[in-house]
Amino acid sequence: MSLESVKNHFKQWNRDIDIMKFDTSSATVEQAAETIGVRPARIAKTLSFRGSEENAILIVAAGDAKIDNKKFRAKFGFKPRMLSPDEVLEQTGHVIGGVCPFGLNKELDVYLDVSMKRFDTFFPACGDTNSAIELTKEELYDYSFAKDWVDVCKEWNEEQLNESETVTSEVR
Repeated sequence: MSLESVKNHFKQWNRDIDIMKFDTSSATVEQAAETIGVRPARIAKTLSFRGSEENAILIVAAGDAKIDNKKFRAKFGFKPRMLSPDEVLEQTGHVIGGVCPFGLNKELDVYLDVSMKRFDTFFPACGDTNSAIELTKEELYDYSFAKDWVDVCKEWNEEQLNESETVTSEVR
């Protein structure tokens, strides 16, 4: 059902046909990168946190980035606490391993981390554990109805790029 809500979400841009379905799992960053054939950093992972009110907030970050508690607290004013799998399903409508900022159960605030700005395209999940779509960072911003770009991650490194992956300094 979750994949269907994501397909419906993408129909408004005629991009539902671009969703990729795999025979193998893409539930983790490593599995998705291997299945798609890209570096783990190019997987756009969606992390779900308890918000300051009833609804969760979603942070979409590069696959090699980790949440920096200090930066998160400085940006949002509260400690980052991830949702339980049941809470993730209730808030997003997606199971762990397929969580994405598209076709959500509730209207949630979505933020994109700057760790993703170094690549031209990314591969977020599409609501289940064996799907993805390739999107530019601009499309990801627009299609997720993101509120803003934020800097709340650590342990990613621009120098980990190879020649086929260009660094861009474009700021939205």
